[in-house]
Parts: sequence; structure tokens; C-alpha cells
Amino acid sequence: MSDGTALDVRSDICWSDATSITVLGRDLCHDIIGRLDFGSFAFLLLTERMPGEAEAKLFNAALVSLVEHGITPNAMATRLTHLGAPESLQSAVAAGLLGLGSRFVGTIEGAARFVTGGAARLTADGALDDALDDAAVRAEAERIVADFRARGEHVPGIGHPIHEPVDPRAEVLFEIAEAEGFPTLPVRLVRAVAAAGSEASGRALPVNVTGAIGTVVALLGLDWRIARGLGVISRTVGLVGHLREELARPMATTLWRTTDEAATRHIHGAGA
Repeated sequence: MSDGTALDVRSDICWSDATSITVLGRDLCHDIIGRLDFGSFAFLLLTERMPGEAEAKLFNAALVSLVEHGITPNAMATRLTHLGAPESLQSAVAAGLLGLGSRFVGTIEGAARFVTGGAARLTADGALDDALDDAAVRAEAERIVADFRARGEHVPGIGHPIHEPVDPRAEVLFEIAEAEGFPTLPVRLVRAVAAAGSEASGRALPVNVTGAIGTVVALLGLDWRIARGLGVISRTVGLVGHLREELARPMATTLWRTTDEAATRHIHGAGA
């Protein structure tokens, strides 16, 4: 700095010298590479602690559940960007990731926020998870749904255009959480929110995979403000997979030409 004072910045994540790299107090080459799977290393970076066996299983399962879901808008954005800039794979992946928001994938954040907050309110007086009766959980769920509806917002993490009456990915994550002995309240709460949301809207709104992952965030004690990052981690892998397929069997040009023809057909017809 111009006045000669030290710049007041600090990071405890990683430092390196000529012969070693240290990540959160652990030697990368001797303690991490070959010893930790990718998900457990991600957990370490997000929590600054190593996961227990049950935590690692549930966290890895959550990441795997969201890697791939077909030719989604995110995947199309990646493929079409690659068509225009084939020299920049990272730009194509980034284009797909930019769409992880309030409609797709980013709903993990909203779900994690309301599950974390709701569970905290229900246990604020020291009540244990299993001691809370269904009526208390249902009342909190109805309050959560009413708040979203009052703001004219969709409840994140419930409902799916394809998967009805349940999202199978969500059910598997809940089964793992139960089998590994995690607290029951967050899952009970998100299921109650789905039921309250369905009743209020008059249509079936099952807990979807992002709602389940938001619940996993609460179960693992992760900060809900970084919950969307789990979607970024997972979908990055999936989008690279789409680029691998695009290189082998290109479809981006067909997507472009077909869409252009369909969108301008009325003009062509008028000039015929």
C-alpha cells in the first residue's frame, strides 16, 4: 500500500512453498491425494473439517444426484456456446453454470435456507428433533409456505415438471439420511412443506432433488449461503460430459437451425 502499512487480508485455506502444499493444515500430497475422494475433499473445504463416514456418504450422494438430467437449458447453453467458441471449453461450461438460478438447480439455496431456519425455530426451546409432534412441524411448514405465497414466490425445492408423484432422487437421499442415522426433523419439515404447498396450490408438488439437497445441507450443518455451490460443483461435471458428447456427436447446429426455423416459420409462410 502507498502508506507503507501491511495489507490486512488473511486466508487459512492453503499455502505452499518449494516442496509442499498445505490445505487447511493437511499436506496435499501425503494426506489428501490418494486418500480423500473428491466429495470428501470438497466437504473439507466447505466446513474446514473432515467428514465422518456417514457425512461423507450423504454428501457424496447429494453431489452425484445432481450431476446430470439430460438436455436441460443449462446443457443447451453449454453446447451452443461451444459451437460459437470451440476454442474455449471453460466458457461453454461457464455459460451453462450461469443459468443455475431461481428456476434450475439454484433452488438448493432457498430450500436450505427455509429448512435450516424452520428447524432452528422448532428447536429454539431446546426440544429434541424426535420429540416434536407432527402438528408442530406442519404448522411451521404452513407458515413457510404462506410466507412465500405472500411474496408471490414459488416455494423452492418442491414440484417437478417430469417427476411425479415423487422425485426418485430425493427419495434415495432421504433413505440414505435415515439409514445413516441423521436427525429426522429436516426431512420431516421439507416433506411437510411439500404437503402444505400442494394443498395451497391445488396440485401435486413433491420434494424435488434440489429440495432434498437443501435438506442435506441442513443435516450436515453447512452454511445455506453456499448451498448453491453444491449445484455448481455437480453440474460442472455434467456439463463437461455434455461437451465430450458434443465433440463426438454434435447436436448444437441442429438445435440452432431447428429453433431458428420454428421461430421464423410464420414469416416464411407470410412471404410464400
